[in-house]
Amino acid sequence: MGKERRFCWGSALVGAAAAATTALVMTAKPRNPTFHLVSIDLTSFKLNFPFVDAETILTVHVTNPNVVSIKYPDTTMSIFYAGSLLGSAPVQAGSQPPRSCQLLRLPARFSGLQLAQHGKKFLSDVGQREMVLDSTVDIRGAAKVMWWNHKFKVHVDSHVIVDPVFLDVIDQENESRLEVFVKS
Repeated sequence: MGKERRFCWGSALVGAAAAATTALVMTAKPRNPTFHLVSIDLTSFKLNFPFVDAETILTVHVTNPNVVSIKYPDTTMSIFYAGSLLGSAPVQAGSQPPRSCQLLRLPARFSGLQLAQHGKKFLSDVGQREMVLDSTVDIRGAAKVMWWNHKFKVHVDSHVIVDPVFLDVIDQENESRLEVFVKS
């Protein structure tokens, strides 16, 4: 009649290894980190005769959705108003564990001279209680997978609408693009 088939452990192990590898590849696919501006806190004014510069703390919520930790060196976020560089915020070197989120507090300085050059638009924005700020930052770093460091670059573009009177974040749109370099 029919032949009896015997269970083959070798085939079962190969099948299990293939399934595990497929699952690992599906979960380990690099994903873009997310950035969300939580608040802007005014810390001081500095007289830069005849203008006044403002110093603030930007609180940014960062999520690393990837299965590996990352390390990154110092970099700078550029902040624009009406197409002109309004200020910058240094991002200190650091690291972030896999699948985690953290708050970064970034000291930023805004130029009163730049606001004065766009005085009419700024006064209109104050009257409307909506001011549009754009920012960009490039973060380069390394993600350690087993014993290999894989270099990466994340470019972040942010479009934020704030209340220029109380510095409340009204709305924002953030886009990040992750590029992983195969050779380390």
